Amino acid sequence: MSPTNPLTFAGRASSAGDPGVAHGRTDAPSTAHGRTDAPDAVPGGPGGPGAAPGRVGVGRAHGKAILLGEHAVVYGAPALVIPVPQLTVTATATRIPADGADRISFAMTGPGTTSVTPLANDGLQHLVAEFKERAAVVERMCADVLIDSAIPQGRGLGSSAACARAAVLALAEVFDRRLDARTVFDLVQASERVAHGRASGIDALATGATAPLLFHTGTARELPVAMLGQCPAHPPERADGHADEGHPDRIARAGRQAPVSTSFDGLFVIADSGVGGSTKDAVELVRHRFEREAETQEAFVRQVSSLTRAALRDLTVGRLPDFGARLTENHRLLREIGISTDRIDALVGAALAAGSLGAKITGGGLGGCMIALAEDPRRAETVVRGLHEAGAIRTWVVPTGRFASHGH
Repeated sequence: MSPTNPLTFAGRASSAGDPGVAHGRTDAPSTAHGRTDAPDAVPGGPGGPGAAPGRVGVGRAHGKAILLGEHAVVYGAPALVIPVPQLTVTATATRIPADGADRISFAMTGPGTTSVTPLANDGLQHLVAEFKERAAVVERMCADVLIDSAIPQGRGLGSSAACARAAVLALAEVFDRRLDARTVFDLVQASERVAHGRASGIDALATGATAPLLFHTGTARELPVAMLGQCPAHPPERADGHADEGHPDRIARAGRQAPVSTSFDGLFVIADSGVGGSTKDAVELVRHRFEREAETQEAFVRQVSSLTRAALRDLTVGRLPDFGARLTENHRLLREIGISTDRIDALVGAALAAGSLGAKITGGGLGGCMIALAEDPRRAETVVRGLHEAGAIRTWVVPTGRFASHGH
């Protein structure tokens, strides 16, 4: 089976990099208010604001990590996802003189390097054409876009969707267009479909989210758990990456910002195995196995669904040990269907040996990253050391609850 409902937004959140690909519909979502309006046109035509070369626009996005539900989400199970705000992407678009034809060039760089690599990406080029149509840009579109990404590619952390989201927001600013959340999502999805085939939309939303998200049957709902970077003193961020000041398209539960709970006080540790995963291959491997073994599919989806729903309850009331145990059990199920690797299994074992409350692979599998839960910063440091000793090439710590609010 496969999900048939289009994505809808029930929270305020905003690739083949996630395993919710291949079978689901990629219809555009509706907002919590049911609006599907076209973006507001802002003057930016010939001679208007932003027409002069040299104008700069900036867009930002970040990574994501799946907590529970990989692969099962394709077959109708729920999934839990967290944003990874430390893994940032910043796109800077600079207007250049028009020479008679549209010309948008993309280049990539990253932290700790001065090198810039031209980016010949079919998904991003398709995004440009879609952007011009959806944003009603009538003048020539000529700009250089530099994407500065801290997200490693091929690790299941949302790299391609985050780059597309940041690029959309940079183009919107440099060409004086205000895009609603629906339009931003559509444009990122257009890029993802060209680059990777059908995509669930998980990455397109989570790379702009500010809190954990629950996905189920095409619905995304923000969960009331504090994350790094949230600041109640500032207007909440809309899914299109712009500060919201009462705009009717703000995506929020029941039309208002969801209350933030700090009861889930833990730290997630993400470790890179050093081996790039292949989500496309992993999804195909699982699909072929399920075609041969219908009973295996039914049992896997049922068990993962049960684990994810239980983990959701643990998350909302702060039961860290129980949540961690469900992570480890989810890893066992994923390993049984063949998408883990010896290196990932070794990292999971190392995290547990170091005192993690639970650990599992995250993302499509066949390489990539794993994620573990630690109860406090000291334990997280111990887990990080254990993971590096076991061969992890890099790690990131994502605090939640009071650890996020205290800046740990």
